[in-house]
Order: sequence, then structure tokens, then C-alpha cells
Amino acid sequence: MGCFITLEGPDGSGKTTQIQALYHDLVVEGYPVLLVREPGGTDIGDQIRTILHDVKNVEMLANAEVLLYSASRAQLVGQVMRPALEAGKVVLCDRYAESTMAYQGYGHDLDQELLKAITAFATGGLRPDLIIYLDIDVEESLRRKEQAFRQGTCEWNRMDQKELAFHRRVRSGYLQLMAKEPERWFVLDAAQSIESLQTSIRKRMKRLLAEKHIRRTA
Repeated sequence: MGCFITLEGPDGSGKTTQIQALYHDLVVEGYPVLLVREPGGTDIGDQIRTILHDVKNVEMLANAEVLLYSASRAQLVGQVMRPALEAGKVVLCDRYAESTMAYQGYGHDLDQELLKAITAFATGGLRPDLIIYLDIDVEESLRRKEQAFRQGTCEWNRMDQKELAFHRRVRSGYLQLMAKEPERWFVLDAAQSIESLQTSIRKRMKRLLAEKHIRRTA
């Protein structure tokens, strides 16, 4: 079995930058590695992503939202991620089930136990070996996201335009999830420089890969 790592955090925290840098490092070092994102990662998942992120879909209900995210996740896990893990690869995922618990569970105040059941069904119980979380002030994350959007380096999606109180509930939700299972989380302050974050993530990854006995293939 391979090794499964996810990066979590609000948009604007720098998680996509960090996961791409981590992927590049692992490739250069010769590890068998796969990089995927949520929602999406498959043809079906990318179609669902378009629906979920379209700013015109303001009437989308919270329960419809969680089911769409879970459908995309089910396709990604079954079609791509589980086969890669069974082949012994390192799988890096930009967002995963913890996003559902934080955004739909705490952000929308949906039932946590029901979300756990839906997620377990969608993933077949697949959970990450490590969750890397980039923590950042809510206002700062939204400022960064808006700046990146103006510069044309990212999309502005339906979730980004939700009220500030929603994003505060999401961050609070992440912190509560960490408190329940601190051993599964590696938390970093996203206010650090990109280089400092990369260094910390590399060190933690080297330890995890050694623990999981993941070998280089090149």
C-alpha cells in the first residue's frame, strides 16, 4: 500500500502552491507520486466541479452541495486514487473529506454524523495518512484569493462569495477537527514565507515516507 497525504486550508492559504512544490520535489527525488485535486480529478469529477463552482448556482442547497462533492470524491477514489495506492504510489490530494466536514459540516451546520456516513460510503473508508493544514486568518485568506483572482492566477468560485461568517465557521470547524485527532494533522502558519513552509513540509514528508517504507523508483 502506498502513502496518502492531503493538503487542507482555506483558499488563499497557499495550499495549492505547496502541494505542487511537494509533488515536484518527490518526482525529482524519484518517488512514485500522483497529484490530484478535489473536486475533480476525473472527467466526471471535473464536470461536477464546474457545477459546484459556478457563481450562477446561488440556489444550490447545502444537502445538494455535499452530495455533489461526495459524488466527485467517490469517482476520484475509485477510479484513480485507490488503484494508485494499491500500486504503492504516494498520492497527494489538494482537499479531501476534511473539507466536507469543515465547509458543509461547520460552515453549513449539516449533521456531522450523517456527513461521516456519506463520506465513508463515497470513499470506502479511505482516510489520509497525514493531513497538512495551512492555517490563516479568514480576512487575510480572502484578501489573498481576491488579489490572485484579479491577477488572473485563480478562479473566483461560488464558495468564495459566501459571507464572512461562513468562512469563520469553516476555520473554526477545521480547528475542532484537529483537536479531535491531533496525531493525524500537521499544522503550519500560512503567514510564513513560501520557502519556510516548503522546508517544514519536506521534513515532515521525509519522516512519513520512512515510516511507510516508501522507496524511490528512480
